[in-house]
Amino acid sequence: MTAIAVLGSTNMDLVAYVPKAPRLGETVTGRAFRTVPGGKGANQAVAAARCGGKVVMIGAVGADEFGVRLRSALTAAGIDTAALRTVEGASGTAHITVDDEGGNSIIVIPGANATVTGLESGDESRIAAAGTLLLQLELPLRAVLAGALAARSRGVRTVLTPAPVQPLPAELLAATDLLVPNEHEAAALTGLTDPRQAAEALLEDVPEVVITLGAAGVLYAARGREPLTVPAPGVRAVDTTAAGDTFVGALAVALGEGRSMPEALRWACAAAALSVQRPGAQDSMPTRAETDAFAGPRPAARPGAAS
Repeated sequence: MTAIAVLGSTNMDLVAYVPKAPRLGETVTGRAFRTVPGGKGANQAVAAARCGGKVVMIGAVGADEFGVRLRSALTAAGIDTAALRTVEGASGTAHITVDDEGGNSIIVIPGANATVTGLESGDESRIAAAGTLLLQLELPLRAVLAGALAARSRGVRTVLTPAPVQPLPAELLAATDLLVPNEHEAAALTGLTDPRQAAEALLEDVPEVVITLGAAGVLYAARGREPLTVPAPGVRAVDTTAAGDTFVGALAVALGEGRSMPEALRWACAAAALSVQRPGAQDSMPTRAETDAFAGPRPAARPGAAS
């Protein structure tokens, strides 16, 4: 099993399903409401665990009912939660509207996540024991930077999802091995709306970039290599919440197992495509067996083929 550490957020998702999202000042009638465990960090942790990774979660939940449920969901997924602290106050929440086309809009209230301002005793050892560290931006930036620097000093691959998007300090970019923005985040970071141009600009700061393009798949770019586009499987989206997190978690597992980047991207796209066909965040994430079946047989290795 590939070992993965996640330094990130845990939120309770409060999800309203509506035919069409309301405009500013407008009231609409929804058709359903759910409370489901989420948070970009926890989502990536669950995705990786379900895809076969051995995962440790570093973060915080509040001393409330949501905190109990969030920890329980991670434990049920087989994730090590020894480094998931319980702090006074409320857990993080995300208020999500999902329309009938599967699109979503999200408001995040950090809650306990805001208390994670750095690494605590034992966290560096947990990171050092992993092959990959997954990072996002729903924790305070100084905690993200501390995690990235700890991983870099120990030769652990760092994968950063720059969401919610914000300016990234040079020190964090220098400690990032793989940056995984969606096309809107890539545009916000670079000022360039064309994904290929945005990827080229991002390669000035990081060695590898994967830009997720929704139903169009993903664009991979690396220094000294030709860009690669991997299409997404054609499916009908029910709920795109956490599709990007599913992709990142699955990608981390595939790369940790030594798969080539093209194969890893194809497999992660399959996992994400499965997730959008189901409602919810963590509830929608596929198992390894489901992903393997949907992705189809692995391509035969070619003697001397480069990854």
